[in-house]
Amino acid sequence: MMMDILMYLFETYIHSDVDLMVDQDELSEELLRAGFHKDDIYKALNWLEKLAALQETENTPYVQSSAITSMRIYTTQEMIRLDVTCRGFLTYLEQIDVLGADTREMVIDRVMELEANDFCLDDLKWIILMVLFNAPGNESEYSQMEELLYGMEDGHIH
Repeated sequence: MMMDILMYLFETYIHSDVDLMVDQDELSEELLRAGFHKDDIYKALNWLEKLAALQETENTPYVQSSAITSMRIYTTQEMIRLDVTCRGFLTYLEQIDVLGADTREMVIDRVMELEANDFCLDDLKWIILMVLFNAPGNESEYSQMEELLYGMEDGHIH
């Protein structure tokens, strides 16, 4: 349910260039009217606040300057949430320079904070879009990701 709220907010406000400087109470009321539950709304808004906070941190503890040959090892919990397809997609995005180590870690951080039992590749793509949209200096990467997301009619990467 939280994922539905995040996608709704992203499509309604962020993707459509509507001003997101809406009062949080007003936003909560709108989401309630749209049929979302109060607990889920609170969790989604909190999730978005934490995403914004990742951008404000000068020294993000998990982002170290790493060698180009270094490899990301996933924890057991991460592997449960991110299946082989999702992990492969993250690796692919790094190889084509859509994600760097820092944005990859932001994506993984936000994925692990979701309350989702049935997380899938489509959900991951939305999270990646949200992270890239919120990470300053990633405008071209965001555009590339948007092309991948909306340009994949048959669901396969070419």
